[in-house]
Amino acid sequence: MTALDQPDLLSEDAVGDPYPLLAALREQDPVHWSERYRSWFVTRFDDVDACLRDERFSSDRIAPYRRARLDRAGTDPGVRAAFGVLEDWMVFKDPPDHTRLRKLLSRAFTPRAVERIRPRIGEIADELLDVVAGTGRADLVGDYAYPLTASVIAEMLGVPREDRHRFKGWSDRITGLVFGGLADSDRHTDGAGGMAELTEYLSGLVDAHERAPADDLLSALISARDAGDSLSHDEVIATGVLLLFAGHETTTNLIGNGLLALLRHPDQRARLAADPPLIGGAVDELLRYDGPAKTIARLMAADVELRGRTLRRGERVFLCASAANRDPEVFAAPDELDITRADRRSLGFGVGLHYCLGAPLARLEAAVAIPRALDRLPGLRTTGEPLRWHPVLLSRGMLRFPVAFDC
Repeated sequence: MTALDQPDLLSEDAVGDPYPLLAALREQDPVHWSERYRSWFVTRFDDVDACLRDERFSSDRIAPYRRARLDRAGTDPGVRAAFGVLEDWMVFKDPPDHTRLRKLLSRAFTPRAVERIRPRIGEIADELLDVVAGTGRADLVGDYAYPLTASVIAEMLGVPREDRHRFKGWSDRITGLVFGGLADSDRHTDGAGGMAELTEYLSGLVDAHERAPADDLLSALISARDAGDSLSHDEVIATGVLLLFAGHETTTNLIGNGLLALLRHPDQRARLAADPPLIGGAVDELLRYDGPAKTIARLMAADVELRGRTLRRGERVFLCASAANRDPEVFAAPDELDITRADRRSLGFGVGLHYCLGAPLARLEAAVAIPRALDRLPGLRTTGEPLRWHPVLLSRGMLRFPVAFDC
């Protein structure tokens, strides 16, 4: 690639494999202004790491968008309501609001807290694998990674088992609102419809939990208190939506992408099979190699000079974690998968104030789910069918992951 005038991260080639384009940006123009997206793209590890820790790179990007684009006559009220829910998400807030919400939620996602559900994750994984084990073919996203992660977070929240299948449709529709997709005029309207249905469902569930508290995360959110502070009713609903969406979307892709990487690298798969305790480091390496967070969006809260460029207040920035995680200035042989890699750094879960609250849960689910599938499905292999990836800027995950195996 010789010209970077109009790089398109949503082209068919870049959606399928973003790494060549990201490498060219990182090498030739590491702080790149894109006219196509009216945004900056930052691609080197040290820069992305520093920007994620810099409060001038603001997470508060929903409220400014709503004020600029949606608070006007003629705006679809459903779209405005959907962005109102997003505005209450902790991930789209800066301190002090972010600090307050994170403190109220953090106790539920400590490594010690999530470790208690390890046996249940294994049970759910086995139940799902039992269904497909005798068929010889499966979709490791639709049949395994998604229902596993969705079931885990739904159980944690207290969603009735019979309702869990409903979240896939809602989540798929909301994805376009959250992660940024193709120039689809119906994306916001359809996403708003999914958000309205999910919010209405959770509102009823919150009401029921207020009347009859249970031993689950939703009841814990309702009763959360800290120095006289608590979550409002709307914040409980918005946080429930966030946890249901983020609690499975990222981890589904971590499991799917991780299994694909191991199937494409049989030497690493064999190394893991020979030494199962390597799984902890393997998950970190899979997160680095082809993780679920392609880019992380920020809004400039002040002018910042970076590598001779001026990023001005109000401009949008995409901090490219996928590019940073393969920076040859930081990682030896960065395009190679090595589950014994000594340097286990990754920006896949972010850093600093916004380090992913659910990272311990995501790591645990991947550490259970990936070996389970490799062990239970002998001869697991890709089918040769073209893989289709979500055509979005912020996340990286497959729509389907067709595989075959021996019965």
